[in-house]
Amino acid sequence: MQNNPGNPYASAAGAYGTNAQKNAPDQRELEARVLLKSARMMQDLQESWENCNADVIRETLKYNRQIWMMFYDTALENPEGSRPNDLRSNIINLANFIFKRETEILANPAKEKFDVLININREIAAGLMTNPDGKTAPASGKSPEEPSGTTDIKG
Repeated sequence: MQNNPGNPYASAAGAYGTNAQKNAPDQRELEARVLLKSARMMQDLQESWENCNADVIRETLKYNRQIWMMFYDTALENPEGSRPNDLRSNIINLANFIFKRETEILANPAKEKFDVLININREIAAGLMTNPDGKTAPASGKSPEEPSGTTDIKG
């Protein structure tokens, strides 16, 4: 984009575009950050289990489910995409397991039942933060353990 020195709005838009391109995480990193945020939410819930109620459990699981619905839908809708069939199948099976576990938690809440969901999110996030060549992806100046609130999924 060409900056127009006479138009402050054009200059600001150009500066924003340049900055956004340099500092925006790629899709894999963004997905990893959202998974880590969900894992952290579930761990926080476990740590304050005595003080949480059904609404907190429901909202925490809803956030996680929205993330996994995105993965599930992408795997279903992209049969001829860049993902191999076995990867697509694994994503769908893993999402189904997560949905089933969330239903079990809602039916009979217990803080230990969150352990597997937390571990899955962290392991998948770790894989997403690793480039296909085996190197860890750059973290755009932010710690992957403490993602910013900008990756919120609203429902």
